[in-house]
Amino acid sequence: MTVFYDPTGSRYGMPTYPYRMAPDGLATRRQLRAAGLRPAGQEPVCQILWRRGKRVAYLYRLDLAKPKRTATPAQREAVTKALRARRTCQVCGLVQPYYIPRRYGCCLDCHGGH
Repeated sequence: MTVFYDPTGSRYGMPTYPYRMAPDGLATRRQLRAAGLRPAGQEPVCQILWRRGKRVAYLYRLDLAKPKRTATPAQREAVTKALRARRTCQVCGLVQPYYIPRRYGCCLDCHGGH
């Protein structure tokens, strides 16, 4: 467990801690997202290593994090249109309740008729 304890960063290039041993005031991207925050362009200040060094999580300072941005109505509308286009068959023009497989380029009904 103490193999990954390197608070100076001399061994791993940045301060490194074992799983659940990082100092307070730091959070992973997932933890920031759960708190309604984002890294706001800051670089990770340290990392956590576990599972024999095969897993890594970068940590960001909470005091530099900013609130998550919300999508504008125009952005939400653009996403809705894009998702609808992924469900619209290019052959029959029907909007399906599932995303059209890209490998077929048409809905499953039209593909089965070929």
